[in-house]
Amino acid sequence: MLERAASFEGKTVSKFILNSALDRARRAIKEHDIMNLNSQDSELFFNALARPVRFNSKLMAAFEEHERHVTNK
Repeated sequence: MLERAASFEGKTVSKFILNSALDRARRAIKEHDIMNLNSQDSELFFNALARPVRFNSKLMAAFEEHERHVTNK
């Protein structure tokens, strides 16, 4: 079956399989990298990005802990 399909495209079986795998890899990456939102969700998402971030005490403590243990090694 692979030989027949490859011959239809004028490729070797190896080249056909490699191209098929690369196409599938591109689709998999695209499915995970691209976020599709409807207009309502899009508006909510961009409004959330536009709001300033407020760090609470637990988050600040986590940043400080990270700084002590990871950044300053």
